Order: sequence, then structure tokens, then C-alpha cells
Amino acid sequence: MSGGKTIALTIGDPNGIGPEIALKAAVEMAGRDDIRVILLGDEHVIRHYGERYAGDAHLRQAGTSSPAGTGGILFHAVDALPSASFRPGNIDAAAGRATVAYVEAAVGLVRGGAADAIVGCPHNETAVNAAGIPFSGYPDLIARLTHTPEDKVFMMLVGGGLRILHATLHERIHHALARLTPDLIEEAGMACAATLQRLGVANPRIGIFGINPHAGENGLFGDDDDRITAPAVDRLRKAGILAEGPVGADIILGRKDIDGFVAIYHDQGHIPVKLLAGRNASALSVGAGVLFSSVGHGSAFDIAGQDKADPSAVLRALRLIGNLPAAPKLASESAA
Repeated sequence: MSGGKTIALTIGDPNGIGPEIALKAAVEMAGRDDIRVILLGDEHVIRHYGERYAGDAHLRQAGTSSPAGTGGILFHAVDALPSASFRPGNIDAAAGRATVAYVEAAVGLVRGGAADAIVGCPHNETAVNAAGIPFSGYPDLIARLTHTPEDKVFMMLVGGGLRILHATLHERIHHALARLTPDLIEEAGMACAATLQRLGVANPRIGIFGINPHAGENGLFGDDDDRITAPAVDRLRKAGILAEGPVGADIILGRKDIDGFVAIYHDQGHIPVKLLAGRNASALSVGAGVLFSSVGHGSAFDIAGQDKADPSAVLRALRLIGNLPAAPKLASESAA
């Protein structure tokens, strides 16, 4: 294939809907010249769903030859899940451990030049943590796997006409607010602006949400915004970024001239995107030097293995990340 992008598509939690929507998406993307998909997961799980959804498109291990005239569905086998633990609809620590192994293998493919980007199907935080692996979502995992400080990797939700980067994500709200600093908000703003440029916005204007209602109302509701978000916005402006804020999220979200936003905590950014985009939102992990996207919905154990899962969000993530320019090389790779 010439001129296209190769995307490693991990199947997510193998006991959730991830494998089903991954296979369905891979079948739909097969034969395209611009995007080439390689499935990553346990071979026995991929073949289980391949028998249901691949049809005449045979499964083929990446790197092996293909019968004349057919390209097949490419997969990269990751031996991580014992057969006895493959139980669709069940939360299992072994499945959580496998979820992480798939992403680790995908990062290896990107670093080895065999893939350009990664899309991850839904994970389950309970399963991963049950395996003894600290895990609060894909951004933190990508940070660890790429040896990037976790406070420099952020998640941006894209959907419903909104692009919202989150300064903090899956953590107790008390802890999230306690670790807010002007440095963190500044890093988030820089990452937001850089990502918007890669999404095609040449000179992006970003809006920074306030921490408190009305961004503190001049101290009436606390001085947090005066101490934290306002100094960060000043720094961003001095760096040449068109940044506005802090402004109450309920006010600035209605601005049509803002290209992207920085939310302070999880719900502040997730609610508007999921309200407008539903399950079709895409999540980009940015700041680690690896192009990574995931879907905006969960593992849906209640319908796992029942042929009810819709791959639309995976397809959207594949197309979104497939049209992004290549990520800049990691500092750790440049020094190697």
C-alpha cells in the first residue's frame, strides 16, 4: 500500500464488545487505500469473532503472504488471555491484563515502524485494576508505555462539533482539584492548541474553562481561578496562543468562534460532548508522541457477544486518526 496510514486496532477488553466492533470495523475498512488496519489481540478471540463477521475476507497474520486476489483481515497475535478467561460479558482480571498487553504491543508496532497510529477499543478500568495494574484510562497508560510524564499526556474528546481537552481525567474530584497548578493548565492549553493544528486549524483559538462557577465571580466563589487558571492563560497568550479565559464552561461553550476548549475535570468536558455526540465521540490521547485514539463509550458487558454492538465509533476514530499528520518523534527516541 502506498501513501496510506497503517493503524493498529486493539480489541480492548476481550470480554466486552471490543472484539466484536473491532472485527466489524476491520471488515468495513478492508480494501481501502488510505487506511490499513491491523487487529491486535489474542488469536483465539479474533478468530472467534472472525468466524461471525469476517465472511469471505479471511483472517491473515500480519507479515505473511496472502492468496492471490485477496488481502484479508490483518491481525497481530498477542498471547495474553487464557482460553478459560475468555467469557464475554464477564469482568475478569485476566481480561484487564490482556487489554494492557494489546496496547503495549501496539506501541511496539508504532515504535518499530510497522504501524503509524493506534486506535483502542473499550477498556474496563475495574478489570485492569483487579489485575494489579494501576490504571485510570488510556492516556495514563500511553504515558507510561512511552516514558512520558503523565501530567504531559491529555485526552481530547471530539464529537458533536466540540473538541475538548481535559486537564485532569479519571480521579477523585478532590484529588484532581488539589493538583491543579498554572503549569498544568498551561501544558493542557499548549497540547490543545497543538492538537487543533494537527486537526487542520491553522491558528486555533482556545477557551479555558473556569474551575469554579462563573470562574469565581471575581473572588465571590473562591480565588482558585485567580491563582491558577488566569496566570496560565496569561502565559499561553505570551507564547502566542489565542487563549481566552478563565470563563464559566456554561458560557464559553456557546461561543462559535472558539476552536477547542480546556476542561478542568472529567465531567466538565465529557457531559457536553456525550450529550451532543452520544456514543460516536472519539477520544485522542495527545502529548506522548504516539497517535492514539479510542472510542467515547464503554465495554457494554451486557451485550457482549450478542451481535448487538455498533462499530460506528471505532470507524469514526479510525477515520479521524487516519487523516491526522504523523506525530512528532518522541524526545526519548531522538536521544536513542
